[in-house]
Formats: sequence, structure tokens, C-alpha cells
Amino acid sequence: MTSTALPLIELGAVFFVLGVLGRVAARIGMSPIPLYLLGGLAFGAGGVVELGAATEFGHVASEIGVVLLLLLLGLEYTAPELVSGLRRSWPAGLMDIALNATPGAVVALLLGWGPIGALALGGVTYISSSGIAAKVLTDLGRLGNRETPTILSVLVFEDLTMAVYLPILTALLAGVGFFGGLQALVIALAVITVVLWVALRHGRLVSGVVHSEDREVFLLMLLGSALLVAGVAAALQVSAAVGAFMLGIAISGTTANTATKLLEPLRDLFAAMFFVVFGLNTDPRTIPPVLGWAVFLAVVTTATKVYTGWWAARRDGVRRMGRARAGAGLVARGEFSIVIAGLTVASGAVDGELAALASAYVLLMAVIGPIVARAVEPTVRVVQARVG
Repeated sequence: MTSTALPLIELGAVFFVLGVLGRVAARIGMSPIPLYLLGGLAFGAGGVVELGAATEFGHVASEIGVVLLLLLLGLEYTAPELVSGLRRSWPAGLMDIALNATPGAVVALLLGWGPIGALALGGVTYISSSGIAAKVLTDLGRLGNRETPTILSVLVFEDLTMAVYLPILTALLAGVGFFGGLQALVIALAVITVVLWVALRHGRLVSGVVHSEDREVFLLMLLGSALLVAGVAAALQVSAAVGAFMLGIAISGTTANTATKLLEPLRDLFAAMFFVVFGLNTDPRTIPPVLGWAVFLAVVTTATKVYTGWWAARRDGVRRMGRARAGAGLVARGEFSIVIAGLTVASGAVDGELAALASAYVLLMAVIGPIVARAVEPTVRVVQARVG
């Protein structure tokens, strides 16, 4: 067998299985993320069959997947939307951090993972999945609902929080200490400020640089720009993911809409590889010892997210049913939680059990989130009828 035959066979098998898992997820009306993670667990170290030849490509593909996930997330927002959303949602955003990061941080300290582990696991339990939330809102026909702007404003606050949080976490994982973390914070805030200013004042210029009527040229310009910006951001210890996110914000108008349509298939492909590679790097035998903690965190942070959305929607004048839908819409965790766990485990600064706990937690929350979102409306109606 030639040197390229085995990697091609393994990659082909991985992509085909991912397609099957995606089809299964669509049939049962859930996010494919849990199935992608399970697939990675099944074919990684300690799994049913261990893949080796395709590992190098998988790692590079997973990094590209993170960049594309964050780039397209940035493309969903314009700078004015971010600014107005931040002004409107900051009280709910601060409550969100306090209620949902604290359980993860406390559990990490109880498990002896130290302050950095607490910072990492707090981030895992804090951040909702924008991708799953958007899909649930679309599938349930709630995009025009009264509570939807509240959900989106909380998600915007979380995304901006990540733009500050990830550089600090990256710097601390690299062992640069307090002053290094402070420097990373200053750089991150400066980058966010500059990008928002450029997007507000010169968004058309940025869009014009990457735009082309030729789809092939446009794709190359977009992907090249995203990887370059992500690489420079990583070199400055601002985080490649944040660099891609800020580039997405700077691209606006019809260019952003066209870019989203063009990049979505690539994002889905490489993002799927990202979740699979994270699963590949997690030994499933390490999950049972932390499964109880994962279930505990799932129960607690489901309740805290529901309350966060309820409080934020009530503050916006939404009625009781809408408040419940707002809370349920924020429950799912997914891509960002795995990004945080992946950065932490790759650094070697925290016990490898964090990957197992994050995997089990995201598996649970990515399944629970859509179920809660679908079930909350009939449940609230029954309760109201009994109370009435």
C-alpha cells in the first residue's frame, strides 16, 4: 500500500461516516455535534478502532474549522448591531457570566485543577452555542418572536466576552503570568476597538478588498484573509479564533451575505472535523470518572441559563411564555465550549480529565438544549392552565 493510500482511505471513511451521522441527526431533529463527538471518541485512543494515518490532516483541518466557525459567526453581525446589542444586554450579560461560569469554576477547583482550570471550565459552562441556538430558532419558526432579540443580544454579549476571554486564557495557558495576561487583555481590547471603529467607519473598504464577482477568486480572498488574520492574531497571543471573528465583523453588506453562502459548506466540513478531532484526542475511558460531575453541571447550568434568559426577557418587557422560550433558547452548549477545552488540553497546563468532562458536558447540553427549547412551550401552557 502506498504512503498516501491509507490516509485517503481513513479520511474517506471519516467523511462518509460524518455524512451518515449528520443525516441521522437531521432525521431526529437534533444538532449533529454530539454525534460528531461520539464518532471521534469511537475512533480515537481507547476507542473501537484507532485512526493514525489521517491524524496530521485532521489537526490542521480542525484548526481551519475553528477559524471558519468564528469567521461566519462574525459575518452574522454588523458593527452597529454589536454596539447596540452590547448597550442593551450588558446587565443580563453580567448576570449570565456570574450564574453560568461559577458552577464550572467551582467544580474545577474541587477537582484540583487550579485557577487556570477554573477559568477554562468556567468558560466551558458559560458560553451558549450560537450555532445550535440559531438552528433551533429557525427550525421552530421563532425568528420573528418577541423574545428573539433578547436571545440574540445575550449571544452577542457572550461572543464579545469570548473576544476578551480567549486571549487571556491563551496567554495564561502559555505560562506568561499575570502581566502577560494583562498585556493580552490590553491587546485584545485594542484590537476589538480598532476593528469596531474600522467596521463602523470603513466597512465598505474592507468588504471591497476581499470582494470579487468571480466565486473562485472571492473564495480564495476570503479564506486567505481569514487564515492570515487568524495567524497574525495567534502570533500576538490574541487567539486565532478571535482574529477570524473580528474579520467577519469588519465585512458587511452584500459582501457578508455572499461570503456566508460561499463559506457555509466549507465551515460545515471543517467544523465537523474539529469536533471529530477533539473526540479523537479524548480517551473515552476517562469519561466515566467525571460523568457524575458532567451530569451535575448539566442540571445546574440548564437551570441557570433558563433563569438568565427569563430575567433578560422580563427586563425587555416580554410576557411569561416568551421569557420561558428565551431561557430555553440559551441552554445548548457546543462549539465555543469545545474550543476552550481544546486550547486548554493542548497546552498541557491542566489535567487531561478536563477534555473528558467537557466532552461529556457538551454531549449532554447539545442534546438537552434543543429538547428543552421544544418542550418549554407546552410545559408552560400546562402550568399556566393549572395555576389559572
